[in-house]
Amino acid sequence: MFTRFQAGLRRHFKLAAAGVLLACALPLVAQAQKKYDPGASDTEIKIGSLSPYSGPASAYGTAGKAMAAYFDRLNAAGGINGRKINFLAQDDAYNPAKSVEQTRKLVEQDEVLLMFASLGTAQNMAVQRYLTAKKIPQLFVNTGATRFGDPKNFPWTMGWQPTYQAEARAYAQHILATKPNARIAVLMQNDDFGKDFMKGFTDALGDKAKTQIVQHLTYEVTDPTIDSQMVTFKSSGADVFFNISTPKFAAQAIRKAAELGWKPTHYLVSVSQSLSSVLKPAGLDNATGVISSTYLLAPSDPAAKGVKEMAEYVAVMKQYYPAGDPEDTLNVLGYSVAATLAQVLRQAGDNLTRENIMKQAASLNFTPPGLYPGIEVKTGPDDFYPIEKKVLQRFNGKDYEAFGGLYGG
Repeated sequence: MFTRFQAGLRRHFKLAAAGVLLACALPLVAQAQKKYDPGASDTEIKIGSLSPYSGPASAYGTAGKAMAAYFDRLNAAGGINGRKINFLAQDDAYNPAKSVEQTRKLVEQDEVLLMFASLGTAQNMAVQRYLTAKKIPQLFVNTGATRFGDPKNFPWTMGWQPTYQAEARAYAQHILATKPNARIAVLMQNDDFGKDFMKGFTDALGDKAKTQIVQHLTYEVTDPTIDSQMVTFKSSGADVFFNISTPKFAAQAIRKAAELGWKPTHYLVSVSQSLSSVLKPAGLDNATGVISSTYLLAPSDPAAKGVKEMAEYVAVMKQYYPAGDPEDTLNVLGYSVAATLAQVLRQAGDNLTRENIMKQAASLNFTPPGLYPGIEVKTGPDDFYPIEKKVLQRFNGKDYEAFGGLYGG
């Protein structure tokens, strides 16, 4: 009887001990569990993106193709934490109505985890409230509009590149320092993209804006040309030209100024600084002297010499996007922003929820390949402006040359 009692007691203590061990192990098991929202699994991460592969701003489509090249290379190397990136890039033709249609399809039918680097100010504005309501990350939007860095009102939206207002302030500061009596003509795309640049420019000029801006004309993206505006600018006697336009119209403006014999100091917004999409079609001789700004590093820039990441970028472009020009900063942009998203996904680990994606995006201290020396990506819960510095550069007829120090930040 005593023996039976002892045996029963032993069994009791063994079961109790096993229960204690199981109880201790449960938190570890729970902690190790993978967390997924729609669009993520053990094998893939679905990413949605919109670019104008057709339409009036189709020159920007190359950035989307460079993103795809980065993800193709990443997948070939095994993906991120064992998961392949399924990059679902759609064409919205730079049309906000189509942006809404395509975004809804990507979210509701394709069930992407997040929207990434969709291009255009009006295009992203058209879907911002929809994505916010659904709590879907609208991450690293491909526009410098200031409104896309507002975590208080739009906690699911984050920009990436320096803001248009900050860039415009840099040009205004340079004009005030080098041509304090300038007579300025401004060409502006008539939308939120143009208005954002204009606000930064006039804010920085201050009281001088009223007297120094002698001509301010706009155009619509559906217009065939801006020739009449350029004729008016020459007649105004302006000796400084601030060109707030997208690639098609930027090339037209450079070419027309040369035809008219109008030779102002020409400031060109960075979204249209591309050699292959803008300056070559306009004529490199015609573009000589154009001033723009950058936060990106082209392979031919002297500052890129010996930078391993730039050599890797050129190799990736050659293998996965051979039709793309590695010197085109739109391609550098696409590659660099894709690398930033990859860093966010690495940080997220096995917690691939939309909430954690935004948490990781708001805790970056990272330098992706392709950024100009001294410029990095930094974010925080109250700082949704990842890149805040730029350098001015001047086109010498062959390449851009940086001059001066860093602006902003």
